[in-house]
Amino acid sequence: MRSYLRLIGVLLALILCGGLGVLTARPSLSDSQQRALAATFGFTPLDLNAVPANARTLRPVAPALERFRSWINAVGAAVALTDLRGLGRPADACLVDPRDDSVTLRSVPGSATGDYGVVTLRPAGLPYDGTMAPQGCVPADLDEDGDIDLTVYYWGRSPVLFLNTTGPAATPQASGFRAVELVTPMQVWNSTALNVGDLDGDGHLDVVVANYFPDGARVLDPRASDETRMQMQDGMGKARNAGVNRVLLTHPTGQPDTLPELADASNGMPDDAARAWTLAIGLQDLTGDLLPEVYLANDFGQDDLLVNRSTPGQLRLQKVVGQRSWTMPKSKVLGRDSFKGMGITFTYGDGADLPTLVVSNITQPFGLQESNFAFVPTGPGRDLLAGRLPYRNDSERLGLSRSGWSWDIKAGDFDNDGVDEFVQAAGFLRGTRNRWPLLQELAIGNDNLVHDPRFWPVFAPGDDLAGHDPDLFWARGPGGRYVNLAKNLGLDDASNSRGVAIGDVDGDGRLDVVVANQWRDALLLQNRATGGRPAADLDLVRPGAAGGFEPAIGAQVDLPDPVCPQKAQLYPTNGHAGVSGAELHLVLRSAALGEAGVPATVSWVDEHGAHRAGILIRPGHHIVELHGDGTAVVR
Repeated sequence: MRSYLRLIGVLLALILCGGLGVLTARPSLSDSQQRALAATFGFTPLDLNAVPANARTLRPVAPALERFRSWINAVGAAVALTDLRGLGRPADACLVDPRDDSVTLRSVPGSATGDYGVVTLRPAGLPYDGTMAPQGCVPADLDEDGDIDLTVYYWGRSPVLFLNTTGPAATPQASGFRAVELVTPMQVWNSTALNVGDLDGDGHLDVVVANYFPDGARVLDPRASDETRMQMQDGMGKARNAGVNRVLLTHPTGQPDTLPELADASNGMPDDAARAWTLAIGLQDLTGDLLPEVYLANDFGQDDLLVNRSTPGQLRLQKVVGQRSWTMPKSKVLGRDSFKGMGITFTYGDGADLPTLVVSNITQPFGLQESNFAFVPTGPGRDLLAGRLPYRNDSERLGLSRSGWSWDIKAGDFDNDGVDEFVQAAGFLRGTRNRWPLLQELAIGNDNLVHDPRFWPVFAPGDDLAGHDPDLFWARGPGGRYVNLAKNLGLDDASNSRGVAIGDVDGDGRLDVVVANQWRDALLLQNRATGGRPAADLDLVRPGAAGGFEPAIGAQVDLPDPVCPQKAQLYPTNGHAGVSGAELHLVLRSAALGEAGVPATVSWVDEHGAHRAGILIRPGHHIVELHGDGTAVVR
């Protein structure tokens, strides 16, 4: 009898295990289905740069960090797309290469434009030495004189604004950019992200800076043996001891090539959000008042969604967190997670009023298996103003939850079918010695020890942590679930990527991609997709305080087409280490070719207030002038 009962128990256990295995198996497409889904996409890789002279793979670091110097040296590659020459498309790139810590401007290969040679941006006349290294480049017309300036942020110093003195549509040259301090006097910051948008609604761009290591810490100074401010995170899941995130409100002087007046409004951000280890910043109007909410993707702990209640000259950001349900782990609730936020992008699906927020995290099998986020809307944006969060995480259902050690992520419609795909950077330390056991010990270590560099394990040259993770290309498959097609498209090279920028660099109506790789050449992925609907690329501009037109960052376009409804907001700097072209890419139903155009609504804020106007959109590249009297003119 006992043998019989034991046999029954074994059979029931097997049935239960088998049933759970079936329930937990991830749906997947067959090889033939993946090939069919990939058939509409195509990319041609082109090198954006080459190995610089005297290239290196490590920077010097402070003595306290020497034993895990490879970890400290795992970031710094960045890229931005912009239009410095007035070509009507983002055919210029600002590239940060950690192999020689250079910041260079160059014509994008394959963009059907002349090559003006490499232009190097150096902060001439300002304090700068080997203890400082650039981390990113952000194009933005901060003085509002009609040409694009460039803000470069660093480890080891506060950001530098390179004022463009050559005027719009001029060929870039080194003598045409004048370096000025964004913050006076210069401070020792260690910045990992920078974003621009009109946070207080006064019609002028403001600057949000994410600072990582503590302010004043000389991370890259090999002589800093007396550095007492240097510390690592005070925990792997709730760290709030980083450098202070800053918000700088700007007011242009009205004079070209002049630093705008700046006011530090960082006290308008909640203190714990200001002290997070932030790696990516996202701006997006979620409440309908044309003021952007702020998403901080934070390493070592909870991300922050900050609702914007600011008024001109007065910053006021309020944190809103999600409520946990009995089916949702706390780690997947927005504002309560314990993961490693690395990137953020926004996508409007199927005519939705609110965007889905897609966030990169570390999702390494047999390493640190966390989860990417895909926060989908569950209610109206006005809920945020009442302190409620109208979002839930659906990344597993959508197939987006797992991707490796992930960084920047960008959404874009690469086959012009009206549905966004995602390009996601991945990879950390490339080597031959597996160091996951050491990192796993650190990950479960006592929080009282983790912040002390003396207790960190060795991560040295030759060590590997997710160093062979390939980049990802996510496309929506049958049933709405996303599939990674990188291998099918030949995009699965393990390059340890950091920043991703998108834009139609060659003017053919298809979005191209530039990827910044750590310790390797950057790549242009030239779009060769076939089929799809006709596309319109809109350069939204408004009059600047010092003359000319500037990109209307924060402007929104709502295209309520019954066949292909779309919505988009112009925030090209969202994410980590990648800045997309300052244009909105929309697809149109084919019938628009024979009509006056597809009706759409454009909304924006300037110094005269908020405006909303109707426009007609046709295929091709167009400039949309947004005037202070509330009129919008399509050219």
